[in-house]
Amino acid sequence: QVQLVESGGGLVQAGGSLRLSCAASGGTFSTYAIGWVRQAPGKERVFVASISRNGLSTTYTDSLKGRITIARDSAKNTWYLQMNSLKPEDTAVYYCAATVSTYLPGADSRYDYWGQGTQVTVSS
Repeated sequence: QVQLVESGGGLVQAGGSLRLSCAASGGTFSTYAIGWVRQAPGKERVFVASISRNGLSTTYTDSLKGRITIARDSAKNTWYLQMNSLKPEDTAVYYCAATVSTYLPGADSRYDYWGQGTQVTVSS
């Protein structure tokens, strides 16, 4: 069973950048496809981006395309979410989640494992 630990969140001014990390332990890295999901205060979790098990396919929610990039480093057992040109509306807790599905996770996918989340706060 894989454990996921997010890091890299924090307080940033609008227009700034953050790189979130999702470190995996206890599982085989290539077994999992990863999704990033965020939850703003008082709102439901929403899909942000995902990357396939082999790292060759990615997808992004339309509202964030052009500002975010999902990537992975198999040598470090870590996935990343690079976020640029941040806006106050990007403020949320960001979660990484893993699935053993062979398909690229999407907005309606179910995940098998979740991290604890990392807070991103963007000030205006």
